[in-house]
Amino acid sequence: MQSQFRHVALIGKYKAQGSKAALQEIAKFLIGQGCEVAIELETAINTGLNQFPSLEADAIGRHCDLALVVGGDGTMLGIGRVLAKFGVPLVGINQGRLGFITDIAFEHYQSTLGPMLQGEFEEDRRWMMQAKVLREGQCVFAATAMNDVVVNRGATSGMVELRVEVDGRFVANQRADGLIIASPTGSTAYSLSAGGPLLHPSISGWVLVPISPHTLSNRPIVLSDAGEITIEIVSGRDASANFDMQSLASLLHADRITVRRSEHQVRFLHPKGWSYFDTLRRKLHWNEGVA
Repeated sequence: MQSQFRHVALIGKYKAQGSKAALQEIAKFLIGQGCEVAIELETAINTGLNQFPSLEADAIGRHCDLALVVGGDGTMLGIGRVLAKFGVPLVGINQGRLGFITDIAFEHYQSTLGPMLQGEFEEDRRWMMQAKVLREGQCVFAATAMNDVVVNRGATSGMVELRVEVDGRFVANQRADGLIIASPTGSTAYSLSAGGPLLHPSISGWVLVPISPHTLSNRPIVLSDAGEITIEIVSGRDASANFDMQSLASLLHADRITVRRSEHQVRFLHPKGWSYFDTLRRKLHWNEGVA
């Protein structure tokens, strides 16, 4: 049968051992399924896969029907932020460790991917976060994030004090090592290790998680993603902000980090019958030892 997706882009975790061979094997499989294959430019440069056309990320968004990510969640986050505005769906083949959003095991990719190319898949849409750093009312940094926005204390300094507002309403001043604003996608990342809850992807919300708060009554709170969260640096030296893998160091007192829902969603495709709970159970090793 002819693939539902005519033009497929391959994006690889090119520093991983065996990445080139894996990408070559998958490309051959896709061609056998009737797909035209392109390699993301940085992946092509770093693996030497020059027998296929190479495209920059924006060109993938304009010309491809599907992006196939071979790597871990970090690889998926990077390309997902770029492709969201184009509406190109993404499929993840895991070559990393946990793989909450790159959920197809490499050893099973043929039996899993084949039916998906014929249209047998579940679609899973995730909102992204749009963040800005404002200094004296001027935007000095802007970024999108899929996982989280994190404000951290300086590496050699003590706690930071952060003023938190939601939709312009004062919430609290928090003294802590930092603060995490995580999406449902990011609720299984840094937020989880800091004591935050898991959020199902269908929930239109974020979780606000303090990192090692001075006051133990400062607990994680789940908020609607329809509003705007603002974090102001009140005190503390060398604070930094991180937007997934994008960072801004040396925030100044009175800098304000605003976070609101992006206008774009990332489209993930999963195998037919996929369940978020199956992923949690497998990745978090729930029920191990149960007969």
